[in-house]
Amino acid sequence: MASPPFSSAVVKDAKVLMVGAGGIGCELLKTLALSGFPDIHIIDMDTIEVSNLNRQFLFRKSHVGQSKAKVARDAVLKFRPHINITPYHANVKDPEFNVDFFKQFNVVLNGLDNLDARRHVNRLCLAANVPLVESGTTGFLGQVTIHVKGRTECYECQPKPAPKTYPVCTITSTPSKFVHCVVWAKDLLFAKLFGDKNQGNDLNVRSSDGASSSENVEDVFERRKDEDIDQYGRKIFDHVFGYNIELALSNDETWKNRNRPKPIYSKDVLSDELAQQNGNLEKNNACDDELSVSAMTSLGMKNPQDIWSLKENSKIFLEALRLFFTKREKEIGNLGFDKDDQLAVEFVTAAANIRAASFGIPLHSLFEAKGIAGNIVHAVATTNAVIAGLIVIEAIKVLQNDIESCRMTYCLEHPSRNMLLMPVEPFEPNKSCYVCSETPLSLEINTNRSKLKDFVEKIVKAKLGMNLPLIMCASNLLYEAGDVEDDMIAIYEANLEKVLAELPSPVTGGTMLTVEDMQQEFVCSINIKHREEFDEEKEPDGMVLSGWTQPVSATENKDKSVGNGASTSDAVVTAVDSEKDEEITIVSTLKKRKLPDETDISSATAEAKHQKQLEVIDDEDDLVMLDGDLDSFKKRRFS
Repeated sequence: MASPPFSSAVVKDAKVLMVGAGGIGCELLKTLALSGFPDIHIIDMDTIEVSNLNRQFLFRKSHVGQSKAKVARDAVLKFRPHINITPYHANVKDPEFNVDFFKQFNVVLNGLDNLDARRHVNRLCLAANVPLVESGTTGFLGQVTIHVKGRTECYECQPKPAPKTYPVCTITSTPSKFVHCVVWAKDLLFAKLFGDKNQGNDLNVRSSDGASSSENVEDVFERRKDEDIDQYGRKIFDHVFGYNIELALSNDETWKNRNRPKPIYSKDVLSDELAQQNGNLEKNNACDDELSVSAMTSLGMKNPQDIWSLKENSKIFLEALRLFFTKREKEIGNLGFDKDDQLAVEFVTAAANIRAASFGIPLHSLFEAKGIAGNIVHAVATTNAVIAGLIVIEAIKVLQNDIESCRMTYCLEHPSRNMLLMPVEPFEPNKSCYVCSETPLSLEINTNRSKLKDFVEKIVKAKLGMNLPLIMCASNLLYEAGDVEDDMIAIYEANLEKVLAELPSPVTGGTMLTVEDMQQEFVCSINIKHREEFDEEKEPDGMVLSGWTQPVSATENKDKSVGNGASTSDAVVTAVDSEKDEEITIVSTLKKRKLPDETDISSATAEAKHQKQLEVIDDEDDLVMLDGDLDSFKKRRFS
């Protein structure tokens, strides 16, 4: 069906909301302005960082630290001074951006980088009955999808790929890939040394001395007042890379079918001259900017793409630790890993490499380790520009009410049938979607053991994405967040600490709960099913939610795992290759919709061994899920 001729009136009369002013957002604002859109509103909570400048072309070095939304507005007004651009340096989840706020717009255009905000905008658009154009890129890949209430699927109709996670036992005991070592160095060791001192993990395990249950066990990670920083660094080194490995080796059963790791002690790798060298490096780090402190600078190492030897990694490890305690001591206890923190990246890289050496895993450069630790696939400005152009094309179709001509468009890294842009008709609404179809959910939970607090945190907020939930059992209000009257606060806080079966209106098997978010104007029903026992490894939350479009991953993890970043995806693009033919289909839980083409492909071909899946990640700003396959990661990297 041919599209109706373009009418400039729909553009001139349109009021547009952009959410996100980053990689896609900069390109989108420019394209909207040049296309004649006269009234544009932008919401973005971020400030400009140096790492943004290689692709977010509206920003300059002098803008670092300033609001993205405001600087983007000023930059565009220089070449389109007569249009109206309203910036908001704020979070789209703030109360001021409610349903009434969204109702004033003709279309909403998303350029976000996280699932939580996307779900929130989706629900506000549904409640306000405003069309939503979604988008995302990662490297050379990207997509634009259309969501119109009642006519196409909503953003939450289909599952989104989950961030890759790794079993705790693999991370702590039996790493086999470099990514396992990075997760250990970042989420366990770095967090233990520089984060919350009260957090528990297995790094402080002390031996077979039988004192593991004693209250007087020494905390290896606690630095004594009179302890020299170099002695402390070597103590940590010897404990995590030497003693803990020896302790792991004492369990012969673990290593029957695995290569045995090799304990590494500082005395075996480093000469005694290191302590003297470290003491003479103070002048090299005389810098007022704490985030610029660098162990590489101290040691005269410049190229982040060099692969350091075991000895060099050991020096970096000890020097980075020393610099944290001498230059940034006031931050210790509150630090979290930041991919833009040079010293943190150096420490994690060195620690991961030393652990990798112990387990016979190839070492990697700081550049590669930073990409893994920060979940980075480097953005490609051209992809952002292409996606921004597609967003505007689809927005114009929506404004003309030409939904039949709208397309979900996928930007591919490699041509298929000489096409890099793959258009697909929008999917119909998913009748089982709990968001746009209001289908009840089902929750298995031990109502005699689980507290209302667990239900709120693990289900209502974490899985259902509600910000200000209200929970009712029949006509009785059990909990409400947000602007609550003073006399009710204590009641709700008390309810949070009660198990479900002991609430004023008991929640037991067969109970139907109504959960509502007033800000999103979103309501869903949850049918409670009592269940006595749960598998702690497979079902660590102690509850199982059914009927929601939960995240999916290439490999379902059956063990309790450590998270390693977050990102989202709209669909899975499946490339089916054969010697004679090549075709790409979009896989949906509703149906498998083939791209326009006269040639059919057999089911046998569809299951050919060359079949592969490309996960198109919704993220315009560098973040991406890790699948644990470093070779695949390298292929997707763009430098």
